[in-house]
Amino acid sequence: MQDYQRPPTLHRYGMRTDLEQALTAGQFRLTPSGGFLILTFSSAWDRDLFDMLGPADSCLVIHNSEEFGERLHRAVQRTLPNWAGIDGPVEYGIRSRLGQAFSAPIAQAREKVWKFAWRSMSPQASLNPVVVRIGSIEQFAELRSPESYPV
Repeated sequence: MQDYQRPPTLHRYGMRTDLEQALTAGQFRLTPSGGFLILTFSSAWDRDLFDMLGPADSCLVIHNSEEFGERLHRAVQRTLPNWAGIDGPVEYGIRSRLGQAFSAPIAQAREKVWKFAWRSMSPQASLNPVVVRIGSIEQFAELRSPESYPV
C-alpha cells in the first residue's frame, strides 16, 4: 500500500559489505521497531548522513524507487503473508497520519527518512529480524563512497 509518492531516489547508508549484498542479491534486513518490522532509507544524498546514520562507509543509491518498493513489498508478502505493509516519509516535529512509527523529533529532520514498515495481522506474532531477498537491483542502483559526494 502506498499513501505517498515515493521520492525518485532512495539512499541507504551503511557498511559496504552489507550494501554489496543489497545491491547484488537484493538482500535486506527488516528490524523490529515500535511494533513493526522496518527498513529505512533517506531521500537525501548528504555527506553528513554517513556519520549521522552510520557507522557507514558507503551509500546504496536506488535510482528507481517505484520498482524497488514494489519488489520489496512483494518479497515481504511472500515471506510474511499475514503482515500488512506500508511505506512513506517520516514527518518531523508533528505526529504523522501514518502513526508514531512515521513520526520523529524535529532535530532529526535533516535525515529525510523514507520508511518501509510491516505490521502483523496476528497479535501473537513475534517481532524478530527478518531477511528478505528481492533479487539483484544492479540495473537501477549503485554504491557510492563518501568521497563521491560533491563538495
